[in-house]
Amino acid sequence: MWEADAGDLFAAAATDTSKGPAQARQRAVTGELTGEDLEVDRNLRPQKLDDYLGQERVCANLRVLIQAARGRKESLDHVIFSGPPGLGKTTLAGIVANEMGAHMRATSGPAIERTGDLAAILTNLEEGDVLFVDEIHRLNHQVEEVLYPAMEDFYLDIVIGKGPAARSIRLDVPRFTLVGATTRTGLLTGPLRDRFGISYRLDYYSVDELARIVMRSARILGVELDEEASAEIASRSRGTPRLANRLLKRVRDYAQVRAGGKVTWEVAAEALSFFEIDEIGLDWMDVKILTALTQTFRGRPVGLTTIASAVAEDPSTLEDVYEPYLLQRGLMVRTPQGRQATLAAFEHLGVTPP
Repeated sequence: MWEADAGDLFAAAATDTSKGPAQARQRAVTGELTGEDLEVDRNLRPQKLDDYLGQERVCANLRVLIQAARGRKESLDHVIFSGPPGLGKTTLAGIVANEMGAHMRATSGPAIERTGDLAAILTNLEEGDVLFVDEIHRLNHQVEEVLYPAMEDFYLDIVIGKGPAARSIRLDVPRFTLVGATTRTGLLTGPLRDRFGISYRLDYYSVDELARIVMRSARILGVELDEEASAEIASRSRGTPRLANRLLKRVRDYAQVRAGGKVTWEVAAEALSFFEIDEIGLDWMDVKILTALTQTFRGRPVGLTTIASAVAEDPSTLEDVYEPYLLQRGLMVRTPQGRQATLAAFEHLGVTPP
């Protein structure tokens, strides 16, 4: 049960968002996907499970659950997808909505600042709708408390007024499916995590899977691409479809300017080298970090803040963005004394170990 101020009550009651400022506020809160600038990215996203490449275990499970829910004419249980960025959590949320024949409303955890924002979103849903919340681990705790009864019993409790004149009102919300996405599963609170009946963690993609994704995206974008070129792009994409599509667009631009538009293996390799993406997917900052570890510090263990100062980057960015892939590839290790380059890092850079 939560206490509503005037702003909260206005937000909760603003069910008619067809005109004026209410429409702008509703779109800002719910994050509805509008605008021509997102058209290309939307076209690259598969719309059905049959078109989705990779994550076969997750897709097989979802296919059974969706078919069962549709057979009973019920909403799908609440779903949460976890895993590193760029692996398809948002895409799978859209696929769930499409397969269920439902409309999807999209928002993010940081965008829902007040309980009234959540009330406005939930009361504007229709029966069977899918509410997608990206970065759900960043929800405000007060908002999260209001979400619990909405997920379990599909109602909201509102307290109007203060003191002796206060009274409680219960608002029913339509039966909906909440699809959450998170890159930090450990930051989810236990009560919220337990209210999701379906939970999947997405894994990195293989090179073959990424090559098929690149070929599909090339057909959509109208890029003339051969299989060797798609494999080259896939091998440098860090197991991430989002990065594979991004590299494909950059290779397309390079080929358009310098190779007549056709992408062969040679053109793809030249383009990726031109944009400073090496054979195993390291970019210039990754190389700069390894160079600091192998040459500046001569392979000795180094603290995170020291590395950050050496490469002029924020420590949290190093830890969250660059370190995971370097650790995954075995180019760096964490020791009690600090970060340290491995022999594989020396070999990759062509540096003689001390």
